[in-house]
Amino acid sequence: MSTSHTVDTPHTRENILAHGQRIMAGKGFSAVGLNEILTASGVPKGSFYHYFGSKDAFGVALLDNYFDTYLAEIDAILATPGLDMSQRLMKYWEAWQDNQSFSDCQGKCLAVKLGAEVADLSEDMRLSLKRGATRLTARLTQAIQAGVAEGSLSIDGTPQDVADSLYQLWLGASIMVKIVRNPQPFATAMSTTRKILHLPA
Repeated sequence: MSTSHTVDTPHTRENILAHGQRIMAGKGFSAVGLNEILTASGVPKGSFYHYFGSKDAFGVALLDNYFDTYLAEIDAILATPGLDMSQRLMKYWEAWQDNQSFSDCQGKCLAVKLGAEVADLSEDMRLSLKRGATRLTARLTQAIQAGVAEGSLSIDGTPQDVADSLYQLWLGASIMVKIVRNPQPFATAMSTTRKILHLPA
């Protein structure tokens, strides 16, 4: 007997994803069982499998949804009026620090939290992470190109290479922040970013 008439609404899928993102960003993918997500979401198992064929499929949807939301936030930051592109880029890195808190990131650090773990667990989730990273670095590449064109920053190498290097720098800093339990790696990453973009300290 279907229970869809009592629990499946246009928001059911988003509700499951939102609770899953918050819980898994705190505990990781493997440590979280479906029952914990279902209990937090207030939906039965049948509803989960109506939207997601497996836990791995849920992981892919979770990461795809995370990157869609995150990239929309990046687009808004990189379009901030009244700032040149170098200022917008630094505003983005400041937002990165806020989102990657080592205490409680409220689900905003999902890619950093799950990256190394799920890349070895699931090829589909690895590809979702790769797609998200590619879309993100494409944004950074375009922003760096625009900054060079307007003269607000300068670089050594191609915009793509610099964007890739900066993303990898900040991913590493985010992991180190979790290890040392203080924000010093972010301060180092910010200083290095300014040097890479030839911006004053």
